[in-house]
Amino acid sequence: MSNVLSDDKRQQIIALGRLGWSLRRIEQATGVRRETASGYLKAAGIQVRAPGWVRTAKPAIEVTTDSEPTSGLDLADNRRKVAKPAIQVTTDSGGTSPLTTKPATSVTLSGCEPYREFIQESLGRGRNATAIWQDLVTEYSFPHSYQSVKRFVNKLHPPELKPARAVIITEPGEEAQVDYGTGPWVRDPHSGKYRRTRLFVMTLGYSRKCVRLLTFRSSSRIWAELHEKAFRRLGGSVRVVVLDNLREGVLKADIHDPTLNPLYRDVLAHYGAVALPCRVKDPDRKGKVEAGVGHAQKTPLKGQRFESLEAAQAYLDRWETNWADTRIHGTTNRQVGAMFAEERPHLLPLPLEPFRFYEYGQRVVNLDGCVEVAAAYYSAPPGWIGRRVPVQWDGLNVRLLHPQTGQLLREHLRQKRGWHRIQDEDRSPRTPTSTRQLLERATRAGANIGQLCQSIYERQGQMGVHRMLGVLSLAKRFGPVRVEEACTEALALGVPEYHFVKRYLERQPALPLTLHQVDPLIRELQQYRDVIQLRLKESEAT
Repeated sequence: MSNVLSDDKRQQIIALGRLGWSLRRIEQATGVRRETASGYLKAAGIQVRAPGWVRTAKPAIEVTTDSEPTSGLDLADNRRKVAKPAIQVTTDSGGTSPLTTKPATSVTLSGCEPYREFIQESLGRGRNATAIWQDLVTEYSFPHSYQSVKRFVNKLHPPELKPARAVIITEPGEEAQVDYGTGPWVRDPHSGKYRRTRLFVMTLGYSRKCVRLLTFRSSSRIWAELHEKAFRRLGGSVRVVVLDNLREGVLKADIHDPTLNPLYRDVLAHYGAVALPCRVKDPDRKGKVEAGVGHAQKTPLKGQRFESLEAAQAYLDRWETNWADTRIHGTTNRQVGAMFAEERPHLLPLPLEPFRFYEYGQRVVNLDGCVEVAAAYYSAPPGWIGRRVPVQWDGLNVRLLHPQTGQLLREHLRQKRGWHRIQDEDRSPRTPTSTRQLLERATRAGANIGQLCQSIYERQGQMGVHRMLGVLSLAKRFGPVRVEEACTEALALGVPEYHFVKRYLERQPALPLTLHQVDPLIRELQQYRDVIQLRLKESEAT
């Protein structure tokens, strides 16, 4: 393909080819040689019609309207009247009109004029010429070219010049770029109101094939799940994923040593990919995906509202198949779908099982040597009390990791709320100093309180430290006297447990307030009553 055409001209040729126009008609309408147009149509996978060029002694005069080229005079009359080829005047849609001696003044309305109201309404919603032309073809079977729509739109709104960007060439299957953009308004099923969505885009660096997904909200897990969905749609993964320094993927931005979100890092590793955060404020490094985001925002989604997220995604998928994949890319000068067919064999194969997503957090190892996850407790190796460790958990396992290296420290099966999981090697052979001090505090609060806490420690070890602390907290809440009484009952019944003591105190009513004779100077109330009556009689007598 010797000639390189503009993106608009290429889209015009592709559209006319889809409508079944011959190469001759395309040449007459666009001014592009048939050989060049044929190359672009073949690259787009469109069958090329035979030109059907009929040569006579003298060229026939041909009158072309805005929609269909028609012959103005028969061939015999043309040969009699015309001594040389007719002078052609291009109309708005690319057609021609005959002139014999000098150009004639002809006023031809644009083929877009009947759709003026629709075009103006679409422009008011922010849709561009490409989107308007696609809507006209889809909804009204618009017979004219994209170029006709573009000229009509440019008369209404003159275009602005676009700044040039650098292009980074990558090998097939090597790189993908990902980014978020603003999506359309979609009705929220919970509130019934329209909400602005987020548009996730993954663009392959070689073919420019895009996967576009919509979501209401974003999180670290949703960001990782969108990557997995994109890989599944592509049928493979790439080796490098270029992304911005957004929080869902990068915890700490550093061009030399960035800190990735652990979940995002593990998802990419599951699919054989690594993350490559680009430099801060460097849009050219991921210009391909930014172009993919802007293309979707300006063309199919601009000014659109949807009643459900499923309907919006289905609309976007249809547009991706019918228009985005069949277009000739402005940089590669080739059809996106054809280039993706070349790139797909170079993608990494998908793993047999999807990634098992987990939750992630930081936990401090408590005095009992355990960390708490969802009200259950899991042991850490000895020597980690008081230190913060990363923890991963899902529906089956809980994993404790080394904070510096990320190596696995302990892995436990998930437990129910309130249950403990401790490995034998994590049990301390001697009583820690902090635990001994805790037992001494319990003994000072009450003899039976200390005995009950000692019983808990003998049976449960360091895992019982939390329960011993609970008993001491009950002494602050209900008083040591009542807790001592409750511990006495627990020991007598053979149930030396924190929960028994707590239920006993909550169910037993508070003891009534009683007065005791603690000093002989304090007299009985009857004596005070007698003295008062005596004084009243003496005052009446006087």
